[in-house]
Amino acid sequence: MTVEADPWEGDSRLPAFFGPSWAAISAFHTLLVDEGVRRGLVGPREVPRLWERHLLNSAVVVPFLPETGRIIDLGSGAGLPGIVVAAMRPDAEVVLLDPMERRTDWLLEVVDSLGLANVVVMRARAEDVHRELVGAAVTARAVAPLDRLYRWSLPLLAKGGVLVALKGARAQDEVESAARVGTKLGGGPAEVLSVRAIDGAEETTVVRVVREVVRGVR
Repeated sequence: MTVEADPWEGDSRLPAFFGPSWAAISAFHTLLVDEGVRRGLVGPREVPRLWERHLLNSAVVVPFLPETGRIIDLGSGAGLPGIVVAAMRPDAEVVLLDPMERRTDWLLEVVDSLGLANVVVMRARAEDVHRELVGAAVTARAVAPLDRLYRWSLPLLAKGGVLVALKGARAQDEVESAARVGTKLGGGPAEVLSVRAIDGAEETTVVRVVREVVRGVR
């Protein structure tokens, strides 16, 4: 099968955008193209879209995240957005959480290969670590509908912590249908934001929710 070229490959704006994290992000791209595809973590048809639809897409969450503290990436999978977040937020502890062994094995190898000293890889479901893992932020990309995502993610947040979820075109509908669940779990009003990493890249929808109440503490 002939694989078309990625139009963003070699674009001089990429290293400028990623800055100090560029070496790690570029190496991660190479790993995804080679080992990621071979292991079935990335579909071959996604290779020409890796920069725009996956790496740049993941990077849009970073401005909404704290520079320090613990950031928990829920359902890390191939490492999107978790590995990108870890590279771009080197002073934060980034926990990559996934229940599947083949994915956590991959993530451990990626972390070692890229030399990301600020990453912890955990094989677990979110609900299994609600009482032991608390962060300043949670990220999620293509994990679950928002009502389910609230149940998994909000209990992982400290008071004032933020959920930053990458969502699709139906984000506003999800926000409205999940509002009651979010409020019950202490979440504040959800913001639906359309953002893009670089001019010319496709827009990405981000849902941002702050946990305002934790077990009666306001």
